[in-house]
Amino acid sequence: MIEFDRFTKQYRDFHLDISMEIPDNRVVGIIGRNGCGKSTTIKAILGLVKPTSGSVKVFGREARELTPRDKERIGAALSDSMFSSLLSVEDVRAILKAMYRNFDEPFFREMCGRLNLPLRKRLKDFSTGMKAKVRILAAISHQADLLILDEPTAGLDVEARNEIISFLKEYACDNSRTILITSHISADLEGLCDEFHLFSEGRVLLHETAGNIGKRYGTVQIPFEMFETIDKTCISGYRKETFGYACITNNREHFEERYPEIKVKPAGIDDFIALIGGAEE
Repeated sequence: MIEFDRFTKQYRDFHLDISMEIPDNRVVGIIGRNGCGKSTTIKAILGLVKPTSGSVKVFGREARELTPRDKERIGAALSDSMFSSLLSVEDVRAILKAMYRNFDEPFFREMCGRLNLPLRKRLKDFSTGMKAKVRILAAISHQADLLILDEPTAGLDVEARNEIISFLKEYACDNSRTILITSHISADLEGLCDEFHLFSEGRVLLHETAGNIGKRYGTVQIPFEMFETIDKTCISGYRKETFGYACITNNREHFEERYPEIKVKPAGIDDFIALIGGAEE
């Protein structure tokens, strides 16, 4: 579906350098701290960013050479984009119907009711959460094969975020679609994604399935005096804290057998972002 082959993008103060594949019929999360390269990666897929070197292919074609027919197979909701604030949801419906041959108007109207989106009200009068719903609904209402969501819940309150995530989980149940989501909020992705790519400073540090994260990885607190004696091959990342080191192990079973005196807790997405983003002294 998507293939980055030694793709680089050089800005004045940032360098993106990645190679990775997003397979068909999967829900994939790109995680990492703000500024790690998630949004640049999304824009590269959409052909909005020209590579400094390397390539990115979508549907087997260079992203910047996608045909209009190819682009109809993509639905995208970017955190920094929106329809004109002077438009209403009814205006958005008319635009989408004119743009996409596969626009599902009955679905669009049904979802407007479920998401409490008034058809005649102008977008300038919508809350941040309501605008986010419009972006996502516009992206999914034409039966796209590839759905791309860049920080879909950024800036939303808990209620609005939960509503959108619930909606996306329902949409993801159709296994014929590929969904790519970027977020620095772990709750957005847990229970939704099949696999993850962890970004840090423009690089992919880790690619792992959701199942392996829970089974293979764990977090441990190691006292200062013991840290130097620990087998570092089973430590993927660590952070110095007041009473020792917070670490993430990539082999829970091995660590528990070798160091039974140290309690190992299951690792979550937040742990990956905090501890594998680079060791801290």
